[in-house]
Amino acid sequence: MQGMCRVERDSMGEVCVPADAYWGAQTQRAVENFPISGVRFPRAFIRAMGLVKKAAAVANGELGAIPPHIADAIVKGAERVIAGELDRHFVVDVYQAGAGTSSHMNANEVIANAATELLGGRRGAYIVHPNDHVNYGQSTNDVFPTVMRLSALAESVALEDALAALADALDRNAAEFESVVKAGRTHLKDAAPLTLGQEFSGYAAAIRKSRGRIAEARGELAELGIGGSAVGTGLNTKPGFRERVVVLLRDFTGLPLRPAPNLFEAMQSQSPIVSLSSALRSLALELTRIANDLRLLSSGPNTGLAEIVLPPVQPGSSIMPGKVNPSMAEMLNMVCFAVVGNDTTIALAEQAGQLELNVMMPVMCYKLLDSITIQTSAIRAFTERCVVGIAADEARCRSYFERTVAVVTALSPYIGYDKAAEIAKESVKTGRSVRELAEASGMVAPDILAKVFSRENLIP
Repeated sequence: MQGMCRVERDSMGEVCVPADAYWGAQTQRAVENFPISGVRFPRAFIRAMGLVKKAAAVANGELGAIPPHIADAIVKGAERVIAGELDRHFVVDVYQAGAGTSSHMNANEVIANAATELLGGRRGAYIVHPNDHVNYGQSTNDVFPTVMRLSALAESVALEDALAALADALDRNAAEFESVVKAGRTHLKDAAPLTLGQEFSGYAAAIRKSRGRIAEARGELAELGIGGSAVGTGLNTKPGFRERVVVLLRDFTGLPLRPAPNLFEAMQSQSPIVSLSSALRSLALELTRIANDLRLLSSGPNTGLAEIVLPPVQPGSSIMPGKVNPSMAEMLNMVCFAVVGNDTTIALAEQAGQLELNVMMPVMCYKLLDSITIQTSAIRAFTERCVVGIAADEARCRSYFERTVAVVTALSPYIGYDKAAEIAKESVKTGRSVRELAEASGMVAPDILAKVFSRENLIP
């Protein structure tokens, strides 16, 4: 021990490690090599790493690969990691050496020191060795992809729940606004009328479809390449290790996990990560579209569309008194932009994989978990603080419904497209309603006009 440090050795020589650290030499080198962002992997990643190490220790103990008392100590150390007791000792920056070896060794060293203490040893004097025991039959190359999948699967459950709640809230809006007639708009110009409820039903359906895409992508993540070891051959693993670890992880998590059919593909390709990220990107685009619609529909209050009123959540200006902005929709937009950026990073990282391994996994994992986390939180806040409190300005909607030039479309079957277009142009020019001009034209009998301009005909 030298002052506040202890001296450890690895294959490159001596390293001074903080005396109270559960990490060891290889982690310390990574801390010194990669002072990049100050960002660490989140709790979901650390928990998943603990689960993999626990399952591997149980399997290796059962298969006689490591002594039973060593396996038991590793299990107990891993359980401390799973519980979050040692989070502050996971200190490697997310931007690190390729494949995630630094973060993987961080876990191996933390668990080895925790296990060593349980057996009466001291930190750094490894009764339980990070490589020989904690990492027996494993490699960063099969552990890290497995951790990526487990953490993404676990975290995306909450995202699916948040999406279900948002879709339900939009459905309630749709039911509440079903009788509110309004002008439709395409190209931001007058279009055939509809109800505000019909408009919101489209939003709810889009969110449910996005949720379905995420659920489908999650299914791919359930295939685990653990047991492939360094390149997919299973070098240094005991027979049955791979299958047993997957069964144990299934028991620990309750997730429908299964061994990957081809361990080489599971190591070479991270396409399941790309698929989930792509589904999150698609969701982000839908959310952006819907949020922008709500901003537009609530624009005003006196100089915009003002068909709906969003719940006020905070003052909107430091200089204009009384101004209230669509703050929750704006927040959601910014989150969605970040998710699209994360997806671009993941796409570039996936295509950068070479031969037997994709070494860009750390950034893929971080960006994917970030997308899941911020979308989940943003959707919850948007639902609770915006969507559930949306109100309709029924009078304003009806006014637009009565004034929209597009109702002339309903006249086309009776007077033809060209004459209907003339009435539309006259309406725009004079400000007189389409119905008034149609009546004045005498081209259609009054009883037919009444039928044509009835709500039942205009909004089937």
